[in-house]
Amino acid sequence: MSSVDKEGITRTFRGVKVELEGEDILRDSQNLVITDMDTSTVTVVLKGPRRIIGSWDSDSITAVIDVSSISRSAYTSKQYTLRYPDGTDTSSITEAGRSPETINFMVSSQVQKTIQVRGSFDGELAEGYTAEMPVFEPSTIVITGAETYIKDVSYAWVTFGEDEVDSTYSVETGFTLMDEGGMPVSNTGITFSTDVVTATLPVLDLKEVKLDVNIIEGAGATTANTKITIEPSTLMLAGDSELLEGMNRIVLDTIDLTDFTSTFSDVYTIPLDNGLRNITGATEAKVTIEISGLTTKDFKVSNISFINNTPGFEATILSESLNVKLRGKEDVLSQVKAENIRAVADLTDFDESTGTYMAPVRIYIDGYTDVGALGEYSVSIEIRKVSG
Repeated sequence: MSSVDKEGITRTFRGVKVELEGEDILRDSQNLVITDMDTSTVTVVLKGPRRIIGSWDSDSITAVIDVSSISRSAYTSKQYTLRYPDGTDTSSITEAGRSPETINFMVSSQVQKTIQVRGSFDGELAEGYTAEMPVFEPSTIVITGAETYIKDVSYAWVTFGEDEVDSTYSVETGFTLMDEGGMPVSNTGITFSTDVVTATLPVLDLKEVKLDVNIIEGAGATTANTKITIEPSTLMLAGDSELLEGMNRIVLDTIDLTDFTSTFSDVYTIPLDNGLRNITGATEAKVTIEISGLTTKDFKVSNISFINNTPGFEATILSESLNVKLRGKEDVLSQVKAENIRAVADLTDFDESTGTYMAPVRIYIDGYTDVGALGEYSVSIEIRKVSG
């Protein structure tokens, strides 16, 4: 070894990193954490053989503070020890100066806070699709750290997406801590119950579906001479493709055209499957029906009879006549006579009942298929059990 290698020199090392030792012990045993260190680097002056310290730089040395024995929250100052590269003959090295001589820091209690996960989809939806609000799993995250670190954290923000999606899209991703004003917050000194969340964008098909009613024709009224108006006429729906695929119309009700003379109007609640979303927003539809080209005429019907009376029981019609309103084309209706009209009561449902009842009757117009009775009719019938 040359005399130059043995020569003692003095060197100043600036920017030597400060390292805390025993933080995990401090956290686990005392629930304490270190915050607000007044410096993260120090300057030290060392004397020693050129062959040892002559090849070092500031990264070769570490200023170590052991915090494992701290037992309470307080503003604290501690000295540090210098750690040299492994295998260094420390007996030949002398510390000639340090700045600062101690490190000041805060020992704080560790606290927890539960924050919501929020976010946005920054991709693009394909044409003909819509999406619900993004869903995040988990929906909340527990953050842990010193109060000074987590007090400004309001929520976790997730941004995710693809260029174009046409089905439900899901991805695992990280998040950014945000303050109440929507500005990013540092995650220094903070731990999380999870480092990633699953972000899902529920994507739904869109389909415009017709609103409709079923019609029972009668009394001269058919779809050919009936005008049906429904407001709104269609509904824009969003939902799973399987639900929408076979849906071409929504039936509001079944309307019997013999229940009214020429016009009808009513409001119906729009029935929807629970799995569908109403994009249009309308929950009711107004149905208006107009029958054209028909007229009405009143008749007094005396031809009243019954069928299907129960064996062993006798029925007597007490009503002598029935006023009936017929509807049809004027030229056809003018040919109808009272003699062409029959009122027939079906007694099947009375079975073995006895007494006097108002029995519903069906009106028949013999010889005229395009003419029919409007409304519902009944006659008084007495039913008795035949003795012996």
